[in-house]
Amino acid sequence: MAKNALGKKALIPVADGSEEIEAVCIIDTLRRAEVDVTVASVMGRLEITAARGTKIVTDALIEDCDNETYDVIVLPGGIPGAEHLRDCAGLIEMVTAQRDSGRLYGAICASPAVALLPHGLVAGRRATCFASYLPVLAQAADVEAAEDRVVVDGNLVTSRGPGTAIEFALMLIEILFNDPAKAAAIGERMLVR
Repeated sequence: MAKNALGKKALIPVADGSEEIEAVCIIDTLRRAEVDVTVASVMGRLEITAARGTKIVTDALIEDCDNETYDVIVLPGGIPGAEHLRDCAGLIEMVTAQRDSGRLYGAICASPAVALLPHGLVAGRRATCFASYLPVLAQAADVEAAEDRVVVDGNLVTSRGPGTAIEFALMLIEILFNDPAKAAAIGERMLVR
């Protein structure tokens, strides 16, 4: 996809079983900030069936995105969606490169513990996730588990679940544009802030 006028690009990978509220809130909120969002399937087909049965037609397959550079890569949660994301070698390579380059990456709900943690992508960080997966983060020797709604640690942003998805997306906007006022204005228009 072509860059927008502001030059910010985001990749939102999804899979069968991804949490639709989280995925769509993140996609929608980033697009309100004029971020060029690519929604990519890790399932080998463009249409996925989300956690509650919602059909989502993606923009691309993940393998078509690996030559692009994104300002942010964000993993929604949901089970088995987070497991599918965890098991997608191409995606994990992209997220690892994102982390290593210092570019922004994030995950919400089950994904911090299920998709990122097994690949060392939360190591040495403070992070949060869905309540039932918080003990998984807490048991990791090199992760500081937190119960905050949104946690920012360096270039990693994590959040709790469906009820925090818009707040999470607004924080991504604030960081991407280095502009709290921009994020606040979008939140106000959405009746969030």
